[in-house]
Amino acid sequence: MGNTRTQSLRDSIRNFVPAWFTAIMGTGAISLLFHIFPYGTGSKAFIAWTLVFFFLNLTLFIVISVMTAARYIIYPKMWALMINHPSQSLFVGTCPIGMCSLLSIAVSVVSDKYNFGGAPFLYAMWACWWLVVAMSVLCCWGIVHLMQKSQKYSLQNMTTIWLLPVVTLVVGSSTGGLFAQALKNSSHASHALVTQVVSLFMLTIGLCLASTLLGVYIQRLIIVGMPHGLSVLSVFIPLGATGQAGYSFILAGEFFQDLLPLEYGDSGLLTDPSTGRTINTIFVCIAFALWALASMWMMFGVLAILDELRTTRIPFKVNYWGLIFPNGVYANLTIILGNTFDSPFFRVWGSIYAVITLLLWCFVATKTIQSVYNGTMFEIPKEEEISLQLPVVSPQTSMISQTSTRY
Repeated sequence: MGNTRTQSLRDSIRNFVPAWFTAIMGTGAISLLFHIFPYGTGSKAFIAWTLVFFFLNLTLFIVISVMTAARYIIYPKMWALMINHPSQSLFVGTCPIGMCSLLSIAVSVVSDKYNFGGAPFLYAMWACWWLVVAMSVLCCWGIVHLMQKSQKYSLQNMTTIWLLPVVTLVVGSSTGGLFAQALKNSSHASHALVTQVVSLFMLTIGLCLASTLLGVYIQRLIIVGMPHGLSVLSVFIPLGATGQAGYSFILAGEFFQDLLPLEYGDSGLLTDPSTGRTINTIFVCIAFALWALASMWMMFGVLAILDELRTTRIPFKVNYWGLIFPNGVYANLTIILGNTFDSPFFRVWGSIYAVITLLLWCFVATKTIQSVYNGTMFEIPKEEEISLQLPVVSPQTSMISQTSTRY
């Protein structure tokens, strides 16, 4: 019996796929929702829950990072197999996205609200954001290049996880917007401006690539039909791309409205007083358009899930964690628009959706604890849905082939 437990632990490490970082993404989204919830904002209870989920998320990040490192240390060949896998490699981007969910609360609550650590802590977190920027750039260009070069895809097997490498730029841009505001409030306008400009650069590229891929995905839905099985759980990922982009635009608009005009005197730079307000208005309109698109994808996602549940039961796997972050992002953008427009509709709808997302997190977290305890969370699936196209066949290749699923 003891031998079985040892083998089970090694199997768990070997099968610890990058998709586990979606648990960090989802928990971070819940922490942010507690922070911006429109009813009871600033109360001790909501602040406490924000910090509870933040430290829980930090713990998850440490545990998942250790498990991931152990996987590639114990099984060094697993990295090459993973990075060349057509679905697992796409989840590499969930690591910087998960880091962004931690940094967002660190800068907007721990640093800005409590002034923990003062300027040194803020700049330490800012340095971590630059690390996330580098990781996001590598994920976007690197993984997309691998998709073009060495991996084989088709319209028939396309799902929205194709968005994950490029969404890293979008999520990183929104976190950069929070850092820009914090640096501006700390009288570091030049650093704040650089941060915001880099964030807009990332947002432009990420949103353009995501929009292109979503156009291809619509074509897939019409020609091939909806994905099935575990793959259907990816239908909400477009909410993350569009919702987080809208949030990033709102942060950028608020930043430029506060920063502009820049007036250095009669011989220096002069800007029209309405420049900042104009930029903010344009960005808010773009954010609303992205919210409308996110609402469309939300309806498509709900219909797809309901249609799948009418015919089959979706087994519980780590894929379920991918449901929480995009829905939390949509609720966050809805609430932010409610504050921007002073609209009861957006506040109420955003609050309802935030509560639904919290209940979803509770369900997934409970099932995860049960599945980890009885070992089924790391079981090798009986069927392989995406075949590996690898030149070397080894026992490790066979194992990763068995553990792969269509995310």
